[in-house]
Amino acid sequence: MHITQILEPIFIILAIIAIWFAISNFISVKRVLIGRPMRTAELNAQHNKLIWFIALPILSADLYSSVAYGPESGMTELVGLGPSAKWMIIPITTATVVLLIILILSYIMGILAYPNGGGAYAIAKDNFKQKWVSLIACSSLLVDYVLTVAVSVSAAIEAVSSAYPVVAPYETIMAIVCVFILLVVNLRGVAESAKILAWPTIGFAVCMLLLIFTGLFNEVQHGFVQKATPPFGSVPKGLSVLLILKAFSSACSALTGIETISNAVPVFRDPKQKNAIKTYIALGVVTSITLLGFAFHLYVKGITPNPNNTMLSQLTELYFGHGIIYQLIIWFTFIVLILAANSTFTGFSQLAAIVAKDGFLPRGLTNRGDRLGYSNGIIALAATASILIIAFQAHTNALIPLYAIGVFLSFSIAQFGLVKRWKRIKGPHWKTKLTINIVGAIVTSIVAIIFGVTKFTSGAWIVLIIIPILIFFSLSIYRHYEDVADELRIDLKTIHPKANQVISLVLVSGVHRVVNSTLSFAKSITDDPLAVYIGFDDTSIDRMEKKWEEWGSPCRLVTLKSKYRSVLEPLIRLIRIIEERKAEDDHIQIIIPQFISRKWWHNLLHNQTAILLRIWLLKHKDIVITTVPYHLKK
Repeated sequence: MHITQILEPIFIILAIIAIWFAISNFISVKRVLIGRPMRTAELNAQHNKLIWFIALPILSADLYSSVAYGPESGMTELVGLGPSAKWMIIPITTATVVLLIILILSYIMGILAYPNGGGAYAIAKDNFKQKWVSLIACSSLLVDYVLTVAVSVSAAIEAVSSAYPVVAPYETIMAIVCVFILLVVNLRGVAESAKILAWPTIGFAVCMLLLIFTGLFNEVQHGFVQKATPPFGSVPKGLSVLLILKAFSSACSALTGIETISNAVPVFRDPKQKNAIKTYIALGVVTSITLLGFAFHLYVKGITPNPNNTMLSQLTELYFGHGIIYQLIIWFTFIVLILAANSTFTGFSQLAAIVAKDGFLPRGLTNRGDRLGYSNGIIALAATASILIIAFQAHTNALIPLYAIGVFLSFSIAQFGLVKRWKRIKGPHWKTKLTINIVGAIVTSIVAIIFGVTKFTSGAWIVLIIIPILIFFSLSIYRHYEDVADELRIDLKTIHPKANQVISLVLVSGVHRVVNSTLSFAKSITDDPLAVYIGFDDTSIDRMEKKWEEWGSPCRLVTLKSKYRSVLEPLIRLIRIIEERKAEDDHIQIIIPQFISRKWWHNLLHNQTAILLRIWLLKHKDIVITTVPYHLKK
């Protein structure tokens, strides 16, 4: 029997036990995992302004970490052409770096225009009257945030399984565990700007630069053209423009996360704009050197994509073997990719809260949890990313076709929004700024179109369908909130609360402590409650009437017979009769007794009639429903 056949049922049993324990001890588990609740006043106390060189590793984790899989994603599209296509990693990566420079210049213009943070949604909302334009921006970003978590975590797990093939069968499980850990960390309120998170990114950058300089030293010793180096410029059989564009679009996955600095301008120390621009320039230089250096060494060594061993792992192994440096690079790659996913939790939940505040998403996304984070958004992101990881079995190359098309859509909208802004407000050097953003708008639009065309059949169609669906639901949610607001709005001068008669019905199932407690409550709020007993046969009704009389008839009793053993049907008939006879403004109140068991499994032993009645009546009748609990002691 294979070990996976033994371990799988064990994992399932352990998962069931863990879920049962968590449900039965929810408050205690929550306190251990999430921590103590924080006061709202502590929200501003968490905020720390960042120096630009500290902000650089913190805010660049998403973008910089993608160099670990960006060039490989591009070359994976060309692997079917054979060894003669290996040289194309150089022009593809060079084109990616040129696009990176254009995007950085474009987003610097965004910082100058929006010093308080100008994400694509804020830019679109400020510059386009049509709501659907800003909704395209936010829907694209939300989809891309989900994919960032799925891709980054999957890439991190693949980096580890490349070094330790024994864990390869468990990639999906390990990826889900990582997402769960990220969920807990973010629910605890570990801020994106926590300085401790800068060190893994710095460590990864040092590792990549060490790898690049080691490669240069190796090439100085053994030549820049080596035995494994493929001939440069040869045209492989089967190469087409569409395939080149497909490879380029996959390599552009390395550029996601570039908007993070533009969105986070408020976290910088004064002067905010100047420091944010410095960070962008430094990020552009470091990322460009890393991408070009990494791609060049992959070309010199003639490395080919391998689904079981990443190109980064292969190159590192050539230079350092399986020694300590190899292990350090692999684990720093793993950590920084996980941190890239971690930073996304903050971005997703904050954007979702902003959009929800504007009425385009459920208002529950604006609620802060115990640790002052937007907990509902964090949970929604983790759940959606987990579904994707399971669906695509934590394979980065399977997820890449869905990736980045959303973010390039939002890039394009942001650039067109800035073009409109410069034309409207002008200002110093506005023509230069306008030109930069026009170029950015054209380039990002072309890349978005390339993504849509080349990746359509590989899975991009899913994103291109999901985004319009999200926009449709967002507009529907907005209309609902507007309709509710219109319906609930009152004239403060003419409409005032007034007292009306309340007809109180108390549902009783017999004569016992629960009924006594419920009737005591009913008599406290009304002088003439009406007890209602529903029996299934004449014997039970007669027995109830005699016992009621023996009890002293504490209030009027109405007995109803149910022909079909349903409590609901005779109760509805009674309510309908009362509705026909009562005044228009009078209220009907139904008081339902309910005993509460001490242990959760005791609920399985009792009928949940009170809950079912409450659900049906709330949905179908305009009446007041009151539940009177009675807590059992045993």
